[in-house]
Amino acid sequence: MYPNLYYAFKDLFGVNWTGLRFVNSFGFFVALAFIGAAWTLTLELKRKSQQGLLHYEEQKIIIGQPASASSLILNFFLGFLLGYKIIGAFLSNAENPQEFIFSPDGNWIAGILLGAFFAFIKWSEKNKQKLSKPEERIIRIWPHDRVGDLVIFAAIFGFAGAKIFHNLENWNELMRDPVGSLLSFSGLTFYGGLICAAIAIWWYAKKHHIGFWYLNDAAAPGLMLAYAIGRIGCMVAGDGDWGIVNTKPNPFSWLPNWMWSFRFPHNVIGEGIQIPGCVGQYCAQLPEPVYPTPFYETVMGLILFAFLWSIRKRIKIPGVLFSIYLIVNGLERFFIEKIRVNTKYDIDGFHPTQAEIISSLMVLGGIILIIYLTRKKPVLEKVG
Repeated sequence: MYPNLYYAFKDLFGVNWTGLRFVNSFGFFVALAFIGAAWTLTLELKRKSQQGLLHYEEQKIIIGQPASASSLILNFFLGFLLGYKIIGAFLSNAENPQEFIFSPDGNWIAGILLGAFFAFIKWSEKNKQKLSKPEERIIRIWPHDRVGDLVIFAAIFGFAGAKIFHNLENWNELMRDPVGSLLSFSGLTFYGGLICAAIAIWWYAKKHHIGFWYLNDAAAPGLMLAYAIGRIGCMVAGDGDWGIVNTKPNPFSWLPNWMWSFRFPHNVIGEGIQIPGCVGQYCAQLPEPVYPTPFYETVMGLILFAFLWSIRKRIKIPGVLFSIYLIVNGLERFFIEKIRVNTKYDIDGFHPTQAEIISSLMVLGGIILIIYLTRKKPVLEKVG
């Protein structure tokens, strides 16, 4: 396992770049997941715009003005924060990246220099566009031009939702250490992130008059791709999203043993027993091998992404593709829960996990949506 990129680069390339301790492996793959989702979403929104299904929004802007004092101060502050904390983190010898990020420590010189650089870039950009007399113009903003905003909304509200749902599922951990549980980078529930991000994006789409079902359909393949990539991060970091104990012999001679059962050595949460001879922060491994469920979910996620991507042009009724996504995602998660470690509830003799409840609702919701949408829109939508 590679809790952060420092260990990955040290093992794979033999380099000792201590600054990479601050690049969490799970966070790195989450970033790649957002990039992959943004790419597919942009492609789909452009395609739907070309078909005449999505329309632009006009916006008035004033060009030719010099940089305002507030914009220069804001850019300096952002640059200072990045330099003080991020560059400071790479230049420090801190062993625990999380403690450093939430501490007052940092690099003042890097912060001031990067802050000044950001402010200069903003001033230079505005100075090149400056006119003797500023002009008011109307520009057209298409839905695919707003993908950056959509990704930011999804990241902020998705992370918040993932933390909230995780802490609700693990109430005892929250009560023992409220501050640590809320500020920790580990412990994220996918469905919590999905639900909260969906609410935020729904609000944003409504505000900017983006067709809700068209947006959902455009996002569906990317959501599946992001899920698959994110699970790579779970597997690489060993963040606790593993399966139940599996001590059965590997029945497939062609299958590597780690794909059948794995002890997740050097996992990021320090779960298990001490690894003999290991010294340092990440020296634990599970006492018994378990099913590597993150790997299984990555494989299934990529297959389902390919499936959704292949049928996206054949489905003409808005919202149906997204409904299919809800069904296949829900089915995948429901069945993987059977061999996955998770907190179980006690409901009148039943013991479902949070994910089983939500995934069941997703499947049911997807089926209901397909019935509703196909009856509501029996005529094919206009396509270009």
